Amino acid sequence: MDMLERIEQAAQAISKLGEPEVAVVLGSGLSEVLPLEGVRSLSFGEVPGFPVPTVAGHAGRVEVGKIGAREVLVQRGRIHYYEGYDLSEVVIPVRAYALLGVKSLVITNASGGIAAGLHPGDLVLISDHINMLGANPLRGPNLERLGPRFPDMTQAYDPKLRAHAREVAARLGIELKEGVYLATMGPSYETPAEIRAFQRLGADLVGMSTVPEVIAARHAGLRVLGLSCVTNYAAGLAGEPLSHEEVIETTRRKAAELSKLLTALVPQL
Repeated sequence: MDMLERIEQAAQAISKLGEPEVAVVLGSGLSEVLPLEGVRSLSFGEVPGFPVPTVAGHAGRVEVGKIGAREVLVQRGRIHYYEGYDLSEVVIPVRAYALLGVKSLVITNASGGIAAGLHPGDLVLISDHINMLGANPLRGPNLERLGPRFPDMTQAYDPKLRAHAREVAARLGIELKEGVYLATMGPSYETPAEIRAFQRLGADLVGMSTVPEVIAARHAGLRVLGLSCVTNYAAGLAGEPLSHEEVIETTRRKAAELSKLLTALVPQL
């Protein structure tokens, strides 16, 4: 089975849950954020062609339900490159949502804070990204049904959606910072020397996800809003060892605030 057939089969299976125009991807420790009403769901294992997450803190479910009057798709958990999947497999879910008719994608993650002024627990709008994965999910034959061979990435993170998110956050009294996200392959955390290099490159946040999905989403013409939860200071900035447990604990602590923001924001997209 070729890649387009896998994506088409996945989209067909998910279409039985509904046909929403907004999708939300929830990252590490955030799987239970954003409750829906009238939920219909499938595990990743029940969706033909979908890879299955293997990392703690990633539920691996696709749900469709309502927030108010708006039907929304929520992906609870995600796939990472470091799990051993090819990047073309990592982005199958996002590409399936594009075929399903999704027009806007909200993508969340947990990150390490690099920039001065970013602290654990901060919520940050992603303004741009730097791909340090050493690969691109669009490598190989172009899937013309989804998008062009050479997609533009000048405004990967939609400026109007970011402006709207800032307005909603201000109304709710939630502080939103903004920064550039850099993706590494993982699963090892970065060294202090790498973090110093990333600072010089202009990165404010570092993590192991998001960039492949955003590239695939923009290739397919989706508008993208990125939100990151800073879970720790990046390597060498606090003098403490890094751990996945710290990531999960911080995201769970911020879950209520992020849920409040997304519940108000997503139905308006």
